[in-house]
Amino acid sequence: MDAVEKVYRFYESCRHEKFVYGKSARGLPLVGFFIGRREYPVTLFQYAIHAREWVTALLALEHVKRGLSRGGAYILPLANPDGAALSLREEGFSLWKANAEGVDLNVNFPALWGTGRANVFLPAPENYAGAFPLCAPESRALARFTRAVTPDAAVSYHTKGGEIYWEFGQRGEALLRDGKIAAALAEETGYAAKMISGSAGGYKDWCIRALRIPSFTIEAGSDALSHPLGEACLPDIVRENIGVPERLAEELLKWKTK
Repeated sequence: MDAVEKVYRFYESCRHEKFVYGKSARGLPLVGFFIGRREYPVTLFQYAIHAREWVTALLALEHVKRGLSRGGAYILPLANPDGAALSLREEGFSLWKANAEGVDLNVNFPALWGTGRANVFLPAPENYAGAFPLCAPESRALARFTRAVTPDAAVSYHTKGGEIYWEFGQRGEALLRDGKIAAALAEETGYAAKMISGSAGGYKDWCIRALRIPSFTIEAGSDALSHPLGEACLPDIVRENIGVPERLAEELLKWKTK
C-alpha cells in the first residue's frame, strides 16, 4: 500500500472530524481532518502539494493521531493526490512535482504570480506557473478552503533541506512576529529559519500577502537525502516535526497576549 492509498484508507477509518474540500484534476477527493477545538489559535497545515514530496502526507497522518491540546488545526494531508500517484506508480515520474496537468501547484497562487526566478510557462514536471493564478483545481480548492476557515496561521510541508521559510514582504510588527515564530519552529525541529528570494506564487506567499497571517514553508528532511524521500525517512521526519502544531499554537498564544 503506497502513501496515497494510506491516506484514503486512513480517511475512511478515522474517527476524527473529516471532510472533503474539493476534487483533483482527475477527480480524486481532496480530504482533510480537524483536530483540537475551535478556539484561538486555529491553524491550517497542508502537505504533499508537490508530488514527489508525498512522504509528508504520512507525517500529516501522524499529526492527526497526535491531536492538539490547545486551539485547533485543519490537516490537509494530500494537496496533490494525482501528482503523488504519478510519482509513486508511474515509471519515469518519480521526480514529478506538478499535478496531472503539469501545473506546479506551489507557484500557482496569486502572490506575485509568474515572477519566480525558476518559473516556466508551459506544462512541465515542475515550475510551470499555470495559465493564470489558481487555474489548477487543487490550488483553487485550497485557496477557497483557506479563505473559508480563516486560519490564524498556516504551514505548508515540503521536502527537503531542513529549512523553514517565513518571509514574503511583511513589514513592522508582522515581520517581527513571524520571524520570532519561525525561530521557535526552528528550535522545535532543529531546522534553520531562512529568508529566501526569487520565489513567488507559493501557498505560503499567498497566505502572507492575501490573508496577512503568519505562514511557513517547512522543508522536512536532510538536504543530504535524495528526492523522492521514501518511507524509510519517515521516522526521522516525524521525530523532528511531530511537535510543530503544538509549538505553533503556543507561539501564537504568546503573541496574542503581548
